[in-house]
Amino acid sequence: MKAPDGNKLAILHALSQGGFISGQVIGEQLGISRAAVSKHIITLQEMGLDIYKVNGKGYCLSQPLSLLNQQDIESTYAQLDGSGCTFEVQPIIDSTNTELMRRLQSGNISNNSVLVAEMQKQGKGRRGRTWQSPFAANLYYSYYWRLDDGIHATMGLSIAVGLAVYDALKALYDLDVQLKWPNDVLINGRKLAGVLVELDGTAEGPCHLVIGIGLNVAMPEAAAEHIDQPWCDLNELAQDVNKNQLVAVLTCFLQKRLGQYQQHGLQAVYKQWNAVHAFAGECVELSSGTSKWRGICEGIDEQGAIVLRIDGQSKRYFGGEISLRVKS
Repeated sequence: MKAPDGNKLAILHALSQGGFISGQVIGEQLGISRAAVSKHIITLQEMGLDIYKVNGKGYCLSQPLSLLNQQDIESTYAQLDGSGCTFEVQPIIDSTNTELMRRLQSGNISNNSVLVAEMQKQGKGRRGRTWQSPFAANLYYSYYWRLDDGIHATMGLSIAVGLAVYDALKALYDLDVQLKWPNDVLINGRKLAGVLVELDGTAEGPCHLVIGIGLNVAMPEAAAEHIDQPWCDLNELAQDVNKNQLVAVLTCFLQKRLGQYQQHGLQAVYKQWNAVHAFAGECVELSSGTSKWRGICEGIDEQGAIVLRIDGQSKRYFGGEISLRVKS
C-alpha cells in the first residue's frame, strides 16, 4: 500500500482542516470529478481513516488529524534544548523497529536515531502480536541506542523506557498513567501505549538496542475491532494533541532516562516505577509457557524483576514470555 500522494494527500489535508467539506468543493479545488473524489476517499478509508459522509454536507473526519512533520519535530526538539538525536519521518513502513534493525545489520545507522511513521503495515507487539497501525492515527516510534556494557546491562531497560513515556504524558497532558510490568502503559486498566525493545549484541561487547514505542492517539473504530484487550487513546484523554510535539518531548525524556539508566541502572528509579505500578498489592497471575504462578504483586526490584509474595515468601521473576493479569 502506497502512502497518500497527489490528490489523495490533497484531500487528506482538506479534511484535516476540520468540519465537513463537500465532494463537489474538493473536486473543484483539485480539478477532478466528484466520482474521482469518492474513489480517493474509499482508498483513504481502506488505510484505516474514519471518514464519514453525510448527504447534503459532504465528508468529515471522525477525529482531528495530526500529521507528522520532520521540521516541526526538529524545531520543537531544539526549543526544548534537545541535542544529539536525528529524526526521520516515513509515511508508510512495514515496522519502524524492523527498519532500524535492518539498518543496524547493514551498518547504515547512527546512535540516537529516531524513526517515526504515519502507518505500519506490519506493526510489532510483544510475543509476535500485531500492533494495530492505521494511517495517521497513532504514534509509531523507534529509537536506536548503543550501550557498550554488554547484554547483561540491558536487563530492565523497558522499565526505564516506561518511565520516559510516563514523564512525557505527565508533562504534556498531566495524565497520571500507570505502568504494567514489563512494558505497558495504562489508564484505568486500559492500554494506552506499549514498549518493545529489540537488541543485538554480545555478552561483553557493545549492545545495539532498538526501542519501539506504540502510543494510541486517535484509534479508528475499524482498527479497534482487532484489539483483544481494553484500550484508550489520547484524543479521549487530552485536547489539542500534536504528534510532532509528542515525538520531541518523548525523545527528550527518553534520552534523560537512558542516560540515568546507563549511569545507575534501575537502582535510582525502581522505586519511582513501583509508585505508579498498576497492580501494586493486587492478587495477580504470572504465566510463562505452560507454567503459572499466583501471588500478591510487590512491584519490581532493583534489577527489574517482578516480585510476587507466594505462600509468605517473596519470589522474583524476569521477563521473557511472562505475562501479568489481575485475577478477580
